[in-house]
Amino acid sequence: MARSFHNKILRVNLTDGTIKVEEPGEIYFRRYMGGWNIIADVLLKEVPQGVDPLGPENKLIFAPGVVTGMAISGATRSAVGAKSPLTGAFGATEMGGFWSADFKRSGFDAVIFEGASEKPVYLWTKDGEAELRDASEYWGMETKQFLEAVREDLGESRANAAMIGPGGENMVRFACVMDGIKDAAGRTGMGAVMGSKKLKAIVSRGTTSIDGVDSDTIRAMARRAVQEINEGTRAAGLHKWGTAGGPLDDGMLSGNLPMRNFRDGEWPEVKDLEYICDRIGIGMEGCWACAVRCKKVVAGEKEAYKVDSDYGGPEYETLGSLGSCCGVSDQIAVSYGNQLCNAYSLDTIGAGVVVAFAMECYENGLITKEDTGGIEANFDDGDAMVALIEKIAKREDIGDVLAEGLVAAAEKIGGDARRFAMEVKGQPLPMHEPRLKRGLAIGYAVSPTGADHVHALHDTGMQTPNEQGFQPNGGVRSMGVLEPVPLESLGPDKVRATIYSTINGVAMNCFSMCIFPGWNIQEMTEMIAAATGWDVTDYELLKVGERALTLARVFNMREGFSIDDDRLPERSYGPTRGGALQDAGIDREELREAMHTYYGMLGWDRETGVPTEGKLDELDVSWAAEYLPE
Repeated sequence: MARSFHNKILRVNLTDGTIKVEEPGEIYFRRYMGGWNIIADVLLKEVPQGVDPLGPENKLIFAPGVVTGMAISGATRSAVGAKSPLTGAFGATEMGGFWSADFKRSGFDAVIFEGASEKPVYLWTKDGEAELRDASEYWGMETKQFLEAVREDLGESRANAAMIGPGGENMVRFACVMDGIKDAAGRTGMGAVMGSKKLKAIVSRGTTSIDGVDSDTIRAMARRAVQEINEGTRAAGLHKWGTAGGPLDDGMLSGNLPMRNFRDGEWPEVKDLEYICDRIGIGMEGCWACAVRCKKVVAGEKEAYKVDSDYGGPEYETLGSLGSCCGVSDQIAVSYGNQLCNAYSLDTIGAGVVVAFAMECYENGLITKEDTGGIEANFDDGDAMVALIEKIAKREDIGDVLAEGLVAAAEKIGGDARRFAMEVKGQPLPMHEPRLKRGLAIGYAVSPTGADHVHALHDTGMQTPNEQGFQPNGGVRSMGVLEPVPLESLGPDKVRATIYSTINGVAMNCFSMCIFPGWNIQEMTEMIAAATGWDVTDYELLKVGERALTLARVFNMREGFSIDDDRLPERSYGPTRGGALQDAGIDREELREAMHTYYGMLGWDRETGVPTEGKLDELDVSWAAEYLPE
């Protein structure tokens, strides 16, 4: 094809089984690019205010971007969105792997699911055709079992799937969507929305080449990335170790690595958790057409369980959430916990932080062995962590309470449980400490999806200038942040850097492009121009990100969120127990002032945080003004 998108969006009504193809036009795709923007457009215009996220009126959107499916490192992602059953807010999450490229190469740019099916179904796409098929025989299957079965039944050994396992089917509110059995659209509970709609999977086989208008430029960029990755000048460390394949004690010493539910600052057992690639690693793999190959593969066994290498291996977030956050240093237990989450379709971050919450509740007598079904839910116990994941996925005993998410579980348990719930807007914190990274604190607090580490500023990267800028994922120096900003700052300088980094990160969620290959905004401009033939500029692409961020904010304001929801967990305002942050703790009033500065810089009302009509006009989405709160 002559351009990198088809101008075809599938609309699937699961209630009556009908499928339509919509062609919104070139301006639509240039304004939105894909991902978050398409999700926000659908949620605001088509999902009524106040609907039950697990009801048929919610809509589920799978939205690749205008570069997805091109044979270049990082262009194998898509966003998945709906009103979140975990937060009640704008729900969006991203995934790499293989399915997104296959879906795009099967002839479509996005798919919108509406209604709900009476029986389990899956969507099959290939060569411009789309068909709903009965999935009753697959319902209840774990992800690996399903993928093997559906490939055999279709006679398509190279088909790929975006799917759920029993955790999604049981509508665990932090269930994820699995791209294959190793990669996940992890946050905000999109797997639960699939389960509520009785949608087991989208299975796709793509055979259409997506070369773009200027295929020579795309190929040259792809070759340059491969060379630089091999030389170690691009994606340094990720190609060899993935995320956290090497030392973890640096994270403990700096205070960044969460330990025992973000409570503790010291954990000598970290030495047993690190260097997983050397100890049980058997290789590295990657997403479709990507030279970074950052995905570690592990194998091992102990008396209680065996780690299946087909499920890949735990990345940094999982090593933190199922490992240090639960006090578990056993690499086999953490890897098996990762395997269970992938098999059941559970967000590993959400699962780990919820388990850590349960362990602290157990330690304080708020839940008992009778509640857990006989599990002694102590910190530092890998077997207990694994058992609690099983309970959550199957909604058994205390697992049924924990499956509702941290806020609902804390309310159900009562007592001091709310103090132990490490969440923002209901979304569990990722494995990066906001008491160390104050830009991250701002990002966590204000994010429309709840605490998220991907589109937030990791301001430890701003301390030492380098050729890439101060921030690895695109840099903020090229956007005008010319000097390092102190870690402890919450002033306008830090807010400005946070906004620039966030807009860049959200834009990448629209294109949809992985941050790991390290494409900066100038390179993305070159890539998108070559892919689409559009005369795009850096400025235009950054406005794509700002547009998406602002529309997500409008959705949340419409759903009743306010500046009171732009906050951190109570624990973040105090120190850790020992360690690098034992004298830390974020000043509540400084953070609040930073929030107001953030709103004002983005053209939102400085006092209320509501986007102004003028800002919506400037972003070419004046239509969204009707959804602003009165």
